[in-house]
Amino acid sequence: MKNYLITICILLSFHFSAQQLVPLNEKAYTDSLKTAVTRNSNNASKAYAYFLLSDYYRNTDSAASKNYLKKGEALSLKNPLSQAKYLYYEGQYFLERNKEKAALFYQKALQELSKIKGQEADFLKASSWYGYGITQKNKEGYPFLVKILIEKSIPQVEKYRNNKSLGHLYSQLGIILTYNAEFKKAFEYNTKAINLLEKNAPNTPEMFFAYLNMTSNLCYQIKGDEAGKYLDKAEKLIQPYPESSSNASFYYGKTLYLITKQRNEEALPMIEKGLSYTRKYNQNLLMQMFYLHKYDILRKQNKLNEAKKVLEDILTDKTLIIDVNNRKAFYQQLSGLNEQMGNLSEALKWEKKYSKLNDSLYAENVSLKLNTLEAKFRTSEKQKEIADLNAEKAQKELEINKKTQYLWMLGIASVFLIILMISIYLYTKKLAKEREINHAQKLKEIAQKEELNITKAILEGEEKERERVAKDLHDGLGGMLAGVKINLSAWASQHLENPRQEKFSEILSQLDHSVTELRNVARNLMPESLLKFGLETALQELCEFYTRTDLHIDFQPITINSEIPLGVQINIYRIVQEILANAVKHSEAKNILLQCSQSDEIFMITIEDDGKGFAEDSHQKTKSMGIHNLNNRVNYLKGKMEISSDDTGTAITIELNTHAIS
Repeated sequence: MKNYLITICILLSFHFSAQQLVPLNEKAYTDSLKTAVTRNSNNASKAYAYFLLSDYYRNTDSAASKNYLKKGEALSLKNPLSQAKYLYYEGQYFLERNKEKAALFYQKALQELSKIKGQEADFLKASSWYGYGITQKNKEGYPFLVKILIEKSIPQVEKYRNNKSLGHLYSQLGIILTYNAEFKKAFEYNTKAINLLEKNAPNTPEMFFAYLNMTSNLCYQIKGDEAGKYLDKAEKLIQPYPESSSNASFYYGKTLYLITKQRNEEALPMIEKGLSYTRKYNQNLLMQMFYLHKYDILRKQNKLNEAKKVLEDILTDKTLIIDVNNRKAFYQQLSGLNEQMGNLSEALKWEKKYSKLNDSLYAENVSLKLNTLEAKFRTSEKQKEIADLNAEKAQKELEINKKTQYLWMLGIASVFLIILMISIYLYTKKLAKEREINHAQKLKEIAQKEELNITKAILEGEEKERERVAKDLHDGLGGMLAGVKINLSAWASQHLENPRQEKFSEILSQLDHSVTELRNVARNLMPESLLKFGLETALQELCEFYTRTDLHIDFQPITINSEIPLGVQINIYRIVQEILANAVKHSEAKNILLQCSQSDEIFMITIEDDGKGFAEDSHQKTKSMGIHNLNNRVNYLKGKMEISSDDTGTAITIELNTHAIS
């Protein structure tokens, strides 16, 4: 049983790791996705959020998963990449339900992705190939899956080097090799995965499962002390999230470690904790893994009745024994266990079930072989008959062809000459047209590049001038006015009597207010917080600056990367500043929502207010919103902007590329 137990547990461990990985903080993850589908006006982004929600719920709530999948499909009709994503996530949905359907959808996704270039499409190709490999594992075996990973999936993401997807694929290859007892090779790939993820994605679920996969690899090599080091690292990542479904995997790793260290008594509480998570999140196969280890420990402790109860519970649950070979193995174990306990009648009952199932499988295999041989024989006879008929037909056709061959040769030669002349003419004409198109395209590219350079020069010059003026106002004129105030205060205390001092104090207060306004102007020209603390802090201060007693501004930052180039940060700040200023000045709103989020190189800005709105014609938009200035900055960052407004308020959605400028 021990070898069988190890084989089953490695297999199920691999199965679990092959699922879609979600952040360990699952509630924040799902909440952000649900916010994205309600507040984001970009169909492609909303569709992707729906697909991720579908994938998250596919094993715990199939109805919700299917509903989210259909909503995403409805938003993907006009976007080729979104349509390919739908096909991939449809494959994900069927992965554990119907592997043939899943394989079909993965293949369709790969067909669509072959027409699309770019990093996101390549990453999706890698995932689609891997999913397809999993669907074929039972038919083709593990060598086929390893080949898919090495020749299809990994090369798609390896060209982008340092990314968490590459680390995850290395880790998956490691666990497959572990299952096939290639422990040394598995260790090498697990090490590559961990080194890459620790450097580029240290607090991700990919990192967490890479640690657990290395723990499993070392446990199966009976290297418990080394396994414990990686288990401790995994524990630090999962500890802040006691509600995460990934805790079940952690407790399985802990169980495996304690069994390796021969601390079976300590392993039992870990099994119970793991079972509580598997029941809560419907992780049925992982549940069976815990039961198998529990059975093995109880059997070693000679608690045979309890061990027997565990096997019977597994048979009752029916999740693992869907596979007839697994069921046959459990029957055999129950027979042997009952014989050991002296329950000979029970042992005989289970032995009969085992024999019956074994005979059934054997008979089925024999019948299948006979049917296959019979089908081959019939096919061979039909092929022989068809070959005889084809030979007779070919002989007759040959006799006819000899009579007409000479005439056909003359005709073909004539047609060939005509086609050759026409081809030369068309080819010459096509070359001339292509030269003309290429010339026009080059002129267009030069014009676009020149326009971009002009815009860049204007914006950079504007920012430099803003910075210079802000510094002159703050350090120069601001300092001078502050000095004037101090000197006037000193002079008044010596030369003016009380009645005049009160009036003079009012004048000084006005001067103080002027200095404050001057510094506000300087800060708006070039906010110090942007240079010192980054974009998120600067936007927070900007919202606080515009907030009034009759106006509330709700700022919601979502995963803003502090490493965005400064030039891009300044342009994003100016865009938000322009929109907020217009909203405060014209909209008469009581509430404004500003949401900024980032996904890789895409930066999203959404601003909504409950003001009076404005007319939809483009002329009035240009006049009231300063749209021309906004368009310059949005185009500079290779972005796009959507505006909708009515009498209930205005909503502006902007999508920018943080890699547009260096």
